[in-house]
Amino acid sequence: MDTASPAVTVALHDGDPGSPALAASHQVDARRHGELLLPAVDRVLAEAGRGPGELTGVVVGVGPGPYTGLRVGLVTAEVLGMTLGIPVYGVCTLDGIAYAAGRDDGVAGGIDGPFVVATDARRKEVYWARYADARTRVTDPAVDRPAALAEQVAGLPAAGAGAELYPEAFPDARPPAHPHAAALAALAAERLAAGAELLPPRPLYLRRPDAQVPAAYKAVTPR
Repeated sequence: MDTASPAVTVALHDGDPGSPALAASHQVDARRHGELLLPAVDRVLAEAGRGPGELTGVVVGVGPGPYTGLRVGLVTAEVLGMTLGIPVYGVCTLDGIAYAAGRDDGVAGGIDGPFVVATDARRKEVYWARYADARTRVTDPAVDRPAALAEQVAGLPAAGAGAELYPEAFPDARPPAHPHAAALAALAAERLAAGAELLPPRPLYLRRPDAQVPAAYKAVTPR
């Protein structure tokens, strides 16, 4: 599952790196992550004819992403893992988009060669990273204003909603705009089969949340 973007995306996978997802749900609604995620989990399990007790692991996108949406997926994944006694694995959301962008499966067009993934970070900024190919990230995820990236991303195709929002910085925008849980699960299955260590299910925020505790409270003196 992934809620690090406006998409609420869930998929069920059998863990075989070469297999497609057994069922998937993908809804784009930036304000309803909490309402949509668990019903999507139920719907995907029902479509595949499976129950929660048959799950052997949970994969969750860890961002980067806005605070409120991202924590919905992470908390849900952690609760499922604790309740069912199964491991919870984290995957960088940008890596999931990159993996989907490199596939030619109807979700994306199959980018071949170096490219960029950029998602909307709000505040006129993007979360982004460069990739040598669909499986190989060559820079750490970062958050920047698109204009500051012009030289670093010049001439490279770019996947993600951030690329679509800022065509002056990313003139060659490609799909997908948002993460798809089917691609996230397939990437995790590949990495686990290869013996790679996945990330812990901890949020990758890259900056402080918009909501802040006031630095000083106004004193109120009783009359």
